[in-house]
Formats: sequence, C-alpha cells, structure tokens
Amino acid sequence: MELLKQQKKAINKLQHYKVGALFMEPGTGKTRAAIKLVIGVTSVDLIVWFTPFQTKQNLKNELNKWGYYDVLVVGIESIQNSDRLYLKLHEKLTKAKNPVLIVDESLKIKNADAKRTKRLITLSKLAEYKLILNGTPLSRNLLDLWSQMEFLSPKILNMGLAEFKNTFCEYKTMTIRKGYSTRTKEWIIKYHNLDYLYKLIEPFVFEANLDLQIGMQTIDVEFELDELEKENHEEIIDKILDNDWLMAKPNFFLELTQKLQNNYSRSSEKFEVVKNILSSNDQKKVLIFAKYIETQNLLKETFPEVKILSYQKHSFGLNLQAYNRIIFFDKIWDYALREQAERRIYRTGQTDDCIFYDLTGNVGLETMINQNIIKKSDLLKEFKKLSFEEFKKKVK
Repeated sequence: MELLKQQKKAINKLQHYKVGALFMEPGTGKTRAAIKLVIGVTSVDLIVWFTPFQTKQNLKNELNKWGYYDVLVVGIESIQNSDRLYLKLHEKLTKAKNPVLIVDESLKIKNADAKRTKRLITLSKLAEYKLILNGTPLSRNLLDLWSQMEFLSPKILNMGLAEFKNTFCEYKTMTIRKGYSTRTKEWIIKYHNLDYLYKLIEPFVFEANLDLQIGMQTIDVEFELDELEKENHEEIIDKILDNDWLMAKPNFFLELTQKLQNNYSRSSEKFEVVKNILSSNDQKKVLIFAKYIETQNLLKETFPEVKILSYQKHSFGLNLQAYNRIIFFDKIWDYALREQAERRIYRTGQTDDCIFYDLTGNVGLETMINQNIIKKSDLLKEFKKLSFEEFKKKVK
C-alpha cells in the first residue's frame, strides 16, 4: 500500500536526523511513518517501542500488518511499576550496539520528577536513534515538552528544566496558611518566548493535520435532571463551597466537579435519550464513552449490543473505524482527550460520515464544560477568574 502524502513528508523531513517527533493527528498514519524511518537506520539490532499498556496488542497488529515483526513492545506504564522490567531493558540496551527507542503517545513523558519520566530519560541515553509519537502536538502544560525533548536529546534545548521554566514560563507562588502549617503552591500564568522555543525544536518535529474527505458533525442532545437529582446537585455545591477546609484542598475544584457529574451521571433521562439515539442507528456501529465505572457497568447491562468505552483507557491508540457514531455520555474538561476519543473513528481509512452525540444536562456545569471544550481553554485559569458566588451561579 502506497504511503500517504503526510507520511512521505514526515519521512523526508526526519530521515536525516537520529531523533525526531511525529506530532501527527490520530489517523494520519504516524505508526507506519515511524516504521519507515526505523527501516532507514542501518545496523539496528534492537527496537524497543513503548506504548500505553492497553494498546500493546493493537500496535503489534499494526506492525504485523506492515510486515514488521522484530520489535520489543513494552507497556509504558510498566517502566514505572516494574523494577525488574526496567533493569532488564537497561541491560538489553547496554548490550545492544545500535538500538532504537520509540515512545508512542509521548504525552505520557511528562512531569520531570515522575519515576516513569526519569527512567525513560535514563534509558534514552543508551540509544542514539529515538522517536516520539503523539496525536496532539503539545500538552497544555508546556513543561511537559521539556521532558519529551530531553528524552530525544539534551542538545535540542540545551537547558535544564529550571532554565527552561524561567525562559518560557511566567509563574506565581502563593502561600496558604492554615492553623500552624503553611503550604506553598506555584502555578504558571503565562508562556513567552515561544518563537524561540519553536525555532529550537522545529528541525526535529513533524506536524500533520488530518484531512479526510468524509463528513463529521456534532449533535448536542439535551436531557433534564429530575427534581431529586437537581436538589442533590445544589446541595453538593453549597456543602463544598461553604466549607473552608474543603476549599483549601489543592484539587478541590476537580473534586467538586467530579462529585457533581457523578451525581447525575446515571440519570434515568440520559438512558432514555440514548435509547432514542440507538433506535435510529445501527447499534453495532455505535460507541459510548462514559466517565464513571458504575455508569459504564450500567450502560453495558442496559445496552449489551453497544461497545462501552472509558475515556482514560480507550481514547488512545485504538483504531475503531468500523464504527461511525459516538455518544459522549459524560462530559470531560480535557479537550485534547475528547479529540483523541473522536479520532478513534474519524481517521484515515474511515469511509462513512461520522456523527458525535454530545449529551448535555440542564445545569450550569454542563454549559461550562461545553464552553471549555469549544474555546480549548484551561479550566483552572477560567475558574480563577470567577468569585465563589459567580462560580456557584454558573455550576447550578
């Protein structure tokens, strides 16, 4: 099968380098482009391909499809969880004369202090040829980019994390006092010098947008909370926002929204809405993404013919182009994760028009999440702009 135009461009750009980043949207064929780049390396005696654990078999199938079998596929989470596996890989790479390292879904390399990131960077020093692959160009946290480039080569940025942070990030610190204890919190408020950053990484990065000749549309489907669900919704808001101890917790905003969404996730009217959608579609072509395990289990019981998926487990790596409808049963704040979920079906090889059904409840929180997705904004920054009273009105 002939290479796609974007795959050819990626190979032409990166084949002259020993390291590179394929930041290609899901469905544009980054796996095959990576294979072709590896084939172009002479005297390779070990290929280690890191990928999210749940996509290992999918990757193996893809490699077999293109006739490339001699690859050691490793679940990226295992590097953190298994000392034995990490030491074994370290030994293999040390003995290899010309190994290649590939990290799929490279946003998994983030947080420079995390064990997984430190171990991947340590292993990267044992190989000259390295690739990172990802379906979304950059994390919303620019600091994650430092870890990814450090994995490829420290020479790309030629600066430590502290210097990178001071060069490209503007941040503030806040000291929170509670009783006799204090806690210091730091957060980034602005990025700058991005032209300089792009200039540093541009030679080693290939970006590609998805260009399909098929239709895609999103349909907003409304549902209403019943009286008890609405009452519980407002009680949760008042209970948390009126509790100074809960509000002092660093992640209280996410905890609040999680509790609120979970409260009405299994609303009876949501299930009626799904029944109506399924009645006009082939159930074997429909996927449902749900946020909570209880909700997923109930959906599986209620709609046994429909494939039920989790955002965290199934938004990456899976090729589900046999389906062409997705029902987003629960909303999520993360627009990059939402986009990844959409690309499970809207991808190269899809021949049918795709429709996404977005379930929206009659509470302010649902509207806030919709706006966050549309604007692709940072939810925490948006929250900080509001007073508690304004926020309380918005989520109700």
